[in-house]
Amino acid sequence: MRLKEDAMQKGQLKPAYNLQHGVDAQYITWVDLSSHPTDVLTLVPFLKDMDDHLPFQYKEIVADSGYESEEAYVFLEQNGQESYLKPQNYEISKTRKYRQDISRRENMKYDPETDEYICTNGRKLKRLYDRHSKNRNGYVSTVTVYECESCQGCPYKDKCIHGNNCKTPMEERNKRLNVSKLMKQKRQETLERITTEYGTQLRMNRSIQAEGSFAVIKEDMNFRRYLYRGQENVLAQSVLLAIAYNINKLHFKIQGGRTGQFLTELKAS
Repeated sequence: MRLKEDAMQKGQLKPAYNLQHGVDAQYITWVDLSSHPTDVLTLVPFLKDMDDHLPFQYKEIVADSGYESEEAYVFLEQNGQESYLKPQNYEISKTRKYRQDISRRENMKYDPETDEYICTNGRKLKRLYDRHSKNRNGYVSTVTVYECESCQGCPYKDKCIHGNNCKTPMEERNKRLNVSKLMKQKRQETLERITTEYGTQLRMNRSIQAEGSFAVIKEDMNFRRYLYRGQENVLAQSVLLAIAYNINKLHFKIQGGRTGQFLTELKAS
């Protein structure tokens, strides 16, 4: 199951609905609408809605970085589904600037025995306390706050501590890190999964199939604006569009002899 969202217009207004497509074997298999302006809170309700209505369950969930969250990772694990979510920092983490940024937790040493981070200057960032926060879906996450024992006289301070809106003068500030240990663990597990050959193939097919479904509807079918108002009516129109898309897809697959093809193969390097 591969997911993709897009914003579609309602009447003469600006984009008002966050439309989600679930795609399998190039067919749209589930459609949902959300009022959330971003995707991060939409994945779990989308999958729950599928579980409530479909007689089967997809075991592999592939989505782009906009859907990544601790809540999504936890839900997928508890729901018996395997996560192939692209981490939000996946692309930027491959850049030299990111790898040389000493302010980032990823570029500091971590001592699991003492639960401390060690900065470029060899100073320790010790655990202060845990902070709990609840998102709009009701999910509660735990973030551990670490602070450097002292940043006084550190020659790397200007490169390590960012933020010009803090009321505390720079000379009095110490480096802090906010770390969700669960998110860190789940992201690493998923990163190892999506970088395998199979994970790479799934991500490539998500791009082709899920992105392609919106491209066809908006460009080939020339659908750019909803004709009705109200979420129920807009969802009904989205479902009709998905049915039309699937009929066309089936026709082209029959014509091309590809009815048994589920995934596009990776090209050999």
